[in-house]
Amino acid sequence: MIFKKDKTKTEVIPRHVGIIMDGNGRWAKQRNLSRGEGHKRGADIIEPVMDCAMDLGIKVVSLYAFSVENWSRPVTEVKGLWELLEYFFSTKLEKIKSKNIQIRHSGSLAKLPPSTKKTILKAIDETKNNNRAVLNFCVNYGGRQEIIKAVNDWRENAKPGEKISEKKLEKYLYTADLPDPDLLIRTSGEYRISNFLLWQLAYSELYFTDVLWPDFGPEDLQKAVTEFQKRERRYGGL
Repeated sequence: MIFKKDKTKTEVIPRHVGIIMDGNGRWAKQRNLSRGEGHKRGADIIEPVMDCAMDLGIKVVSLYAFSVENWSRPVTEVKGLWELLEYFFSTKLEKIKSKNIQIRHSGSLAKLPPSTKKTILKAIDETKNNNRAVLNFCVNYGGRQEIIKAVNDWRENAKPGEKISEKKLEKYLYTADLPDPDLLIRTSGEYRISNFLLWQLAYSELYFTDVLWPDFGPEDLQKAVTEFQKRERRYGGL
């Protein structure tokens, strides 16, 4: 979907948008469907939303796909999510490549089923030279865990007596070479960030919508960007 140029102020398009994709289960419950059906519908939404993001000029989209806390969900649901992720890439990877999208992963590959890990690494490798946009899947991700990992990784490489700094720590984050999110979107009417990109969201604009993720479409992304363009970002200054 392509929006008319006069609908956006191109000079204030967010470079990086993070999305907490919430509401799959509630969407399914409202329709007397299984939670798995809700997750599948949620996966189907990714392509049109990413197409819209690229049309708008957004360069990076980070999707909170599976948090470290999500392991506490029923085993069958977790297994279904891995199967869905593998299905997504098996059916969408060629199209992703044709659109010149680079796939990234933020999070730990530990504990993931071998087939899921293989699928993610394959997608990363086969799109590593693509440069139109970045689609960053945050899978088995936690913001606190990322910061702890970054500090420990820095310590392993630090010189004796060396002091840590923000720039030094940022080199060890999963998102090291990506810009911080300018805009965070959370769907489904919840007003929290749920351990997502804690370091990176320091000066991000937050946008909350009651729309459940499976109902979130290009028009909803457009609304979020339009709202973002109304914000005055001071970064602590006047």
